[in-house]
Amino acid sequence: MHRYLLNISYIGTTFRGIQKTVNKLEQARVDTNSIQGCLELALRVFHPTNEIQTVLSSRYEPIPCYKLRRFIKPFSFSTDAGVHALHSTVHVDLERHDGQPYNTTTLTGVLNRTLDKQRLPIRVLSSQLVSDSFHCRYHAIGRTYLYRFAVGRNPPVETEKLRNKGYEKFIPVEELDRCYFLQTPSFDIERVRNAARMFVGVHDFRTFMSVSRQKSPSRDHPMFTLRKIDEVTIRPGEPLALATNATLAKETYDYWDIEIRAKSFLYKQVRRIVGSLLALGCGRIDEKSLYQMLTIPSKHSWDHRVLLAPACGLYLVRVHYREKEN
Repeated sequence: MHRYLLNISYIGTTFRGIQKTVNKLEQARVDTNSIQGCLELALRVFHPTNEIQTVLSSRYEPIPCYKLRRFIKPFSFSTDAGVHALHSTVHVDLERHDGQPYNTTTLTGVLNRTLDKQRLPIRVLSSQLVSDSFHCRYHAIGRTYLYRFAVGRNPPVETEKLRNKGYEKFIPVEELDRCYFLQTPSFDIERVRNAARMFVGVHDFRTFMSVSRQKSPSRDHPMFTLRKIDEVTIRPGEPLALATNATLAKETYDYWDIEIRAKSFLYKQVRRIVGSLLALGCGRIDEKSLYQMLTIPSKHSWDHRVLLAPACGLYLVRVHYREKEN
């Protein structure tokens, strides 16, 4: 039995999430609405001697090692529907009939060919042989997320007819479900930059955690929501549009990237942080409201004028490891 680390990327628009759903009362089936299910399907072409079986784990909480079984292991992180990944990882145990390891270049190529035949927007970037003790989640030292949004330069005129607000403006078709387009009368990016510094460091982010459907005793522990944000960077972004659409996109929108790095995140924490910063930039809340949400950690402290940032603008940029561990 040999263990492999798969570095993958994908567009998450059509998927329900990264982890597959299993109903123990139903007959076992392949869940092609999840990234994990599609990878499980693709790995079947190797016909290993061991059974290929995905292992469920809680979404944003680690599970004890003794509960892990072999075969496809939990991902290095979890995301909800519509979130994309430029780089994520999963490790898998495979055993050939002759006991020899698979060639990692062949492993990458066969998986990509299989995924391409199914027209699945998943790409294996590379594969590598790792030690049996390596774990893609527990050995990760950090994760970097990127949120892309664009603010309209010519804000819509406030009228009584708001039904079509945001739908009358040009949006490049290449950017559909790849970026959050914000139509607002005013937006103060400098105010957002200054407020983003509040999140850096160790804080109790209970206010910024959406309640997961999966209940766990650790989720209610006072220390569970204590997380450290290493860095928050806000910089001008670029459109992904092509030809004349690229020119028109630059004329119509100001693109911005918010990059957040930490060792781990709570469920929907990044989207809640971004949503609060965007609400501040639009003038729906002020710095005092943001400070109260951060310093009074409770689900009751959430300001309902803040909207959860849509999943379409969120990308997992990289899962970080120490070089000697992978």
